[in-house]
Amino acid sequence: MSGKEILVDTNILIYLLDGNTIIEEVLKEKHIYISFITELELIGFKNISVKQEKLIKELLNDCTVLSLNEKIKNNYVSLRKNYSMKLADSIIAATSLATNIPLFSADKQLKQIKELDLLLFQNN
Repeated sequence: MSGKEILVDTNILIYLLDGNTIIEEVLKEKHIYISFITELELIGFKNISVKQEKLIKELLNDCTVLSLNEKIKNNYVSLRKNYSMKLADSIIAATSLATNIPLFSADKQLKQIKELDLLLFQNN
């Protein structure tokens, strides 16, 4: 990988949509990948305004969405067997492992996955 690629967790995109300038700077000039599960989480928000929906769609258009495949499935199964994690978090982490793209997340629980190349955002 070139160092310009990053897989972004749903929570990071939510902070970005809320105007977090630190995240904006980290993502600057990066090729942003997201898991299909992140796309579903974002477009499936309940009670979002038309303006918020438009912003989400514009953001998603700037990302490459990674679909489920056998390698991600295998990594998912391994993660679920070895760690106590939610389904969505396991899929996103499995996607990072399968693609060898670093994961940018604010989810501290992901630190338990030693094989994961994790950039952990500390939202203070």
